Amino acid sequence: MIFTSHNVKETQKIAADLARKIIKTKKGAVIALKGELGAGKTVFVRGFAKALGVKSKIKSPTFVLMKKYPVKLRHGASKVSGGTNLYHLDCYRIDSPRDLKIPELKEILTTSHNHNILLIEWAERIQKILPKKRITVHIDHVDKNVRKIKIDNF
Repeated sequence: MIFTSHNVKETQKIAADLARKIIKTKKGAVIALKGELGAGKTVFVRGFAKALGVKSKIKSPTFVLMKKYPVKLRHGASKVSGGTNLYHLDCYRIDSPRDLKIPELKEILTTSHNHNILLIEWAERIQKILPKKRITVHIDHVDKNVRKIKIDNF
């Protein structure tokens, strides 16, 4: 699927729509976010998180590497059995998967056994350890405000 976003609101709506589709599957997901600096990866994460009822302010966890947010689905949204968490991983400072010192990451990446959702900024830096079954979101600059958003494998 390819979308054109003309502003932050449109990017967040595209992300929210994807979040709702994933929740309806009642399965976990790994979402690899790719795009150059300033393309809108964190903006995408904010829209995604908001659709899942996350109230926390979303910032890229560049220095802490990963943040965890409990999903609080709004009225009328699909319920997921068991606890669902949204994990936001930022690999900007990572040169290889060996640089990730996150003990629970292997378990989180195994989405077939849980309902967790993992959004990874700069996912290409840890490509080797990502599951084959993942969603890839590539965001490209078209001009100052316009972005092309390509979503694969959903």
